[in-house]
Amino acid sequence: MPLNLHGRHFLTLKDFTTQEIQFLLTLSANLKEKKRLRIRRPSLEGRNIALLFEKPSTRTRCAFTIAASDEGAHAEFLGKNDIHFGGKEDTKDTARVLGRMFDGIQFRGFKHSTVEDLAKYAGVPVWNGLTDDYHPTQILADMLTIQEHFGGLKGRRLVYVGDARNNMGNSMMIGCAKLGLHYVGCSPKPLWPNPELVAMCQKIAEESALGGTITLMDKPNDAVKGADVIYTDVWYSMGEEEKAAERKKLLSPYQVNMKLLDATGSDETIFLHCLPAFKGNEVTEEVFEHPRSKVFDEAENRLHTIKAVMVATIGDI
Repeated sequence: MPLNLHGRHFLTLKDFTTQEIQFLLTLSANLKEKKRLRIRRPSLEGRNIALLFEKPSTRTRCAFTIAASDEGAHAEFLGKNDIHFGGKEDTKDTARVLGRMFDGIQFRGFKHSTVEDLAKYAGVPVWNGLTDDYHPTQILADMLTIQEHFGGLKGRRLVYVGDARNNMGNSMMIGCAKLGLHYVGCSPKPLWPNPELVAMCQKIAEESALGGTITLMDKPNDAVKGADVIYTDVWYSMGEEEKAAERKKLLSPYQVNMKLLDATGSDETIFLHCLPAFKGNEVTEEVFEHPRSKVFDEAENRLHTIKAVMVATIGDI
């Protein structure tokens, strides 16, 4: 029986139970199969969706736009020159205006407090397309990709190599704790995640019947032994360009290259990256283009998982 997520916000996976996340993954897989078979039952017919972008994105924008179109909704893009958060107009005022015109609001930007304020005042479901702290829609796509490749998630060892305290590191750690994966965050100790978040994820993993674990390490070759998945992200995000030289110096030993892939001791390890990738920094061209790289399966799955979030929260299932 489908879980009822109608009217819910999607800001961080912390807000969702294991069963609810699994439901979204199942719905994603079903919607993906229907698209493959060209089965059309528009579950978002007549809905209007606002896409608010402080930060640009190829995958997030295209995924929301096409997902809305596939399901019969209209998506309206509003870029940074169309919204005035913290300037000409308060976020709560923008939220109340948009909430009267749209059935759902996606936000991709900087401060997590902005998406929280949108959710507080809009009166309609708000979805986090990325903030400085969390990137939950990406994690759904990642988990769907891992599930498709291995046939399941429970007990898989995922090693996140790089800046383990960024939005992807935070969100992946939460997702693994909720879904029973063994998460290893591998980075220099100055880039380890917030201890309070680590403790929370360890508690989630311990209380879950799925048996996941949370580990932090700073030696890449040791961390990746036995890994089913090696995951990385850019070493500095949009707005952090001034940190480029510092991050390259700090993180160059954490580059995902063939030597590190071989250090897993497995021929089955896959490579994932949320994209865009700065090849030659966090990952080499050789690994990125390797048959074990599943980055484009992962990118496509942004569409199907984002569609599932919208269908589950404002659609007709």
